[in-house]
Amino acid sequence: MKNRFWLIGLLVFGWACNGEKTTETAVEGIITRPYPTFNADSAYAFVQKQVDFGPRVPGTKGHAATKNWIISKLKSYGWSVQTQEFQIKTYDGLNWDLTNIIASYNPAATKRILLAAHWDTRRIADKDTERLNEPIDGANDGGSGVGVLIEIARTIATQELKPDVGIDIIFFDGEDDGEPEGAKTRNTTQEFWWCHGSQYWSKNKHVPNYSAYYGILVDLVGAKNAKFYREGYSRQYASGILSKVWGHAAKLGHSDFFIQKDAPPIIDDHVFVNEWGGIPMIVIIEFSPDYGFGHYHHTHRDNMDLIDVRSLRAVGETVLFTVYQE
Repeated sequence: MKNRFWLIGLLVFGWACNGEKTTETAVEGIITRPYPTFNADSAYAFVQKQVDFGPRVPGTKGHAATKNWIISKLKSYGWSVQTQEFQIKTYDGLNWDLTNIIASYNPAATKRILLAAHWDTRRIADKDTERLNEPIDGANDGGSGVGVLIEIARTIATQELKPDVGIDIIFFDGEDDGEPEGAKTRNTTQEFWWCHGSQYWSKNKHVPNYSAYYGILVDLVGAKNAKFYREGYSRQYASGILSKVWGHAAKLGHSDFFIQKDAPPIIDDHVFVNEWGGIPMIVIIEFSPDYGFGHYHHTHRDNMDLIDVRSLRAVGETVLFTVYQE
């Protein structure tokens, strides 16, 4: 992606019919709907698995292996899976074959929630001081969002407790191949060289006339001591959803991660889902209004040493809780 420019609850634990833990949250005498426990250790293992495949740059073995693994995992959990194959031209004139992966739970439901992340990684480390032309691991930028959403898919599939709404998870391809830092593109007729997967899907939806009640994009959500601010386009297009999700995070005790402070707008996949797809979508992303992206962004420091289960839990539990309240 590229830079463009509540209450404290009492947690009461119960057990689902299959023996797995569920949680209810009592807030000022109001019992919210029960929801399954998010397993952050499992999400961490899913991030590690992606990194073990190597950089997920389109056209590489790591990209192909990760694609097959994501599809296989989602199908093993009983989700309906389809893919979108398409071709794009990169900022430096390469022709790339890309794939969006779409998984659906309860496809007959009319009320739907859209969750999304990108699964590709950057082919250059243009913010680093060494090995600038080598691809990065993308443990956080790419891997963390995918890990969280696959764990949510697994949780829904393995729990007796099910959400009342339909859910679609889209793993967008080709998000992270924009121009190098400070570079001028050859072809000025194309404004956006980032977010190819969401650009394509927003104009070619997997179901004709598809819509969702709202969407949540997760990106850069696994770093140690991550701070998630209220991003600009999320405020512009989906302020009510943003307030709801940040409020839920506070209820769950994750206010140290979800900060009630505004951040500038960022070009990420949610922009095109909002503007072209017509679906209000927010992004949960680590981007500070004070210093921008973290020190690891688009460098080789974006590896497994960066990933923390506490950050994964804060995001995963908040998104899972939000879905189960609908």
